[in-house]
Amino acid sequence: MDYIYIVLEKSHTLLGKVSRLTDGYDYTHITLSLDEKLDRFYSFSRFWHYAPFSSGFMKETLDCYAYGKNESVKLKVFKIPVSREEKNKVKHFIKNVSDDRNNYVFNLYSALTMPLFHGFRIYKTYNCMSFCARALSMISAVTLEKPYYKYTIAELDELLSEYVYDEREFTREKIENEHYMRKIPLMYNIGAFVRLNVILINRLLFKFNQKEKF
Repeated sequence: MDYIYIVLEKSHTLLGKVSRLTDGYDYTHITLSLDEKLDRFYSFSRFWHYAPFSSGFMKETLDCYAYGKNESVKLKVFKIPVSREEKNKVKHFIKNVSDDRNNYVFNLYSALTMPLFHGFRIYKTYNCMSFCARALSMISAVTLEKPYYKYTIAELDELLSEYVYDEREFTREKIENEHYMRKIPLMYNIGAFVRLNVILINRLLFKFNQKEKF
């Protein structure tokens, strides 16, 4: 028996802080790790802290969560049993997305409208919730009762409750992603916002029924 790790993050971002004020729920980001060391995470998120619309598939390290003056971050870790075949499926999924990362973008529309539409799929897009739920759909220890793209972080938290492994403040020991806190020019952020919307609208209009090959 092997394991994968689903990790919830109590984000230090402004969006995370506002979200906690409105609903009282701690966690605003979810990610996946393949190793108990929890030193590499896979998710869909921003590439740099100051560029919220430049986002997509991301290989994260702990300093992407505990950054700047924030030397630690609260994480909730789930340790989920998988067979060797299931773990290989998850690895294959991650590799496929990673190898094609230039064509995958963040599903901003689904994330923003989750309370209203409860999630929807767009070709070659994920957000942190749908990416992790898609991986969970490949293993037998967890049963998804609705499409993977319709789960919120709180729902995944509840779904995985029997596999809680750890929940505490994790302290960063080093800076591994030294460019994560780089300053981003305003015009770059505007361009990233426009580009993301163009891609999402194009795929909604012309690739609505198209699916990934895996």
